[in-house]
Parts: sequence; structure tokens; C-alpha cells
Amino acid sequence: MKILVTGGAGFIASHVSDAFVEAGHEVLVLDDLSSGKRENLNRHAKFYHLDVQDPKVAELFRQERPEVLCHHAAQMDVRKSVADPVFDARVNLVGLLNLLENGRQNGLRRVLFSSTGGAIYGEQDVFPCPEQHKTEPLSPYGIAKLASEKYLFFYQAQYGISYAALRYANVYGPRQNPHGEAGVIAIFAEKLLRGEQPVINGDGKQTRDYVFVGDLVRANLLALTSEYSGPINLGTGIETDVNQLFAHLVKLCGASAKEQHGPAKAGEQKRSVIDSSLAKRVLAWKPEVTLEEGLRRTVEYFRGRVAKS
Repeated sequence: MKILVTGGAGFIASHVSDAFVEAGHEVLVLDDLSSGKRENLNRHAKFYHLDVQDPKVAELFRQERPEVLCHHAAQMDVRKSVADPVFDARVNLVGLLNLLENGRQNGLRRVLFSSTGGAIYGEQDVFPCPEQHKTEPLSPYGIAKLASEKYLFFYQAQYGISYAALRYANVYGPRQNPHGEAGVIAIFAEKLLRGEQPVINGDGKQTRDYVFVGDLVRANLLALTSEYSGPINLGTGIETDVNQLFAHLVKLCGASAKEQHGPAKAGEQKRSVIDSSLAKRVLAWKPEVTLEEGLRRTVEYFRGRVAKS
């Protein structure tokens, strides 16, 4: 298959691109390199240095006619979305529509969409929550992800383009950006390995569902050939609080840092954990990498980065 991966120089999508190439697919990568890195690009993929909003996207679709769009490019900073919801909507909604409009005119058949299993639900009533849980996002970022899923449903109903909205839990692993807003594991690991003191927001009892990037790569490969259309939760169903995470990382990094707490982040969800039973039924997918093993692999990656710096 010919697959266009947006955001393919970034954390998750670069791993997905690698897997698609390894599986024998023809891979195109679109990335504006605003946060992605050239070093993450797969050398066997054809690279387009473009923003998802760029009118030149039309030329890409006319020339290449990809069958599948794997859409990971996004404005992913929740706090930035609150501060500038117009910018968030331009990138996350108008950018998606630019891709879909050009895709439906040029033979696009399926979309794999990187959605969110945390922000889309808002404060949960059920733990872990299934896809049928109410969706009351508390940020423009979460609202844009929900609206994107609605647009994907429209394009399926109107134009027959099937889709899988992959609602990721909190993803971590090698290549994650330790300088961004999302990714407490990457931030803590790099600081601890450099002998610096990480700061835990609030009391550290806020929980998340941490899923290893390699498990999500497998989910994308399975969703590529699945006939299922709709949202799919992808997580472990296990809650881990930030204090527990910190303790794991201190041990793995061989650090001596103690817990240090700062102010809580305004509007931060207290608990977030998702039920992936549907993924097991429709994709034959379940997470295989334990938190302990995933953290070990992640720390080793950042250990190598720190040693080179």
C-alpha cells in the first residue's frame, strides 16, 4: 500500500513509519519539522517538508495518490490550546480538512487518526472508561480531537473513506521530546540522568494510563488492514500516579533525587485510564510491554542521548 504519514519525523509517527516500511509498504512522510526531527525520518520514506495547512498538499495528493492517510501531525500542547484556541483549531481541524478534501478527490480509501484517550473524555465517571463514555473535553485540544472524529465519520458516510480513530492513552518511549508539554516520563528521565531535580506538579497523586510506543505501532499495523471503522481505545487499563512513576525512574536512572512538588497545573485531570477491550475484539490487540520494561527501554535511550551531549 501507499501510505502518507503526517508528523512522521515526530515521536510516535516515526516509529509507525519505520514499521510500515519494514512491512513492505510505500511510505510518504509529511512534516513541517516544527517539533519533529530529521534524524527520525526513515531513509526509505519519501519526505515532504510541508505544513498540513499548506496549499501544496493538493499537489502531493495529485502526484502520489496515497491509499491510506496515517495522521499524527498535530498541535499537541494542551496548555497552548487553552492560550490560543484559534491556532489549535487551524492546525488540528483545518489541517485535517485540508488533507481529507484532497484525499477524497484523489483516491484515499482509509484514515488512521491519532486521537486521544485522555483529553477526549474529560473527567471520567468510569475507571477504566470504554469508548461509549461521555465525551466532555476540558481543553480546545480535546475538543478538536473530538470534532476531528466527527469529520472522519462524515467523510466515511459521504465518501466511503473508512477510518480508525486511535484513542491513545499516555504514550511514552524512545524519541519522545523531553522538552515538550506532553511526556512526563521523558522529562523526568532526562533530568534525572543529568543529575537535575524534576518537579512533580501538585501532590503527584494524579493517575494516567501509560502505554509504550511499540505497542501502539502494532495497533497501527493491525488497524491498517482492519475493516473496523470508528474510535478505538489503546491503553493498558492500569492507573499509575506520578509519584510511583518518579520512584521507578529514580531507581532505573541510578539517581538519588527525592520527591519535590510544585504547584498543581490548573485544570489537570485527576484520573485518566481507558478500557481497551474493543481493541482486543476488533484488532486482536492488547498491550504487551509492561511499564517496568517500557521504562527500562526508555531510560536506556535517554542514557545514550545524555552521554552524547
